Amino acid sequence: MQRLVRPKRGRMLAGVCQGIADRFGCSVIPVRVLTVAATVFFGVSILMYLLLWILMPDER
Repeated sequence: MQRLVRPKRGRMLAGVCQGIADRFGCSVIPVRVLTVAATVFFGVSILMYLLLWILMPDER
C-alpha cells in the first residue's frame, strides 16, 4: 500500500479524496460521493476534510 499523501494529479479541490482512494487502491468517485453525502447528511466531513487537508503531506 502507498502512503497517505495528497497527489499532484487528479485533484479536484485539495486532493484529499484522491489521496484516500490511492491509498486504499479504489476509484476516487465513490470516495467523493461518500464525502459529499456525509457532508450533506451529517456535516462532520467538512471538518474532517479540512483537517486532512492540513495534516496530509503533498506528494513529492
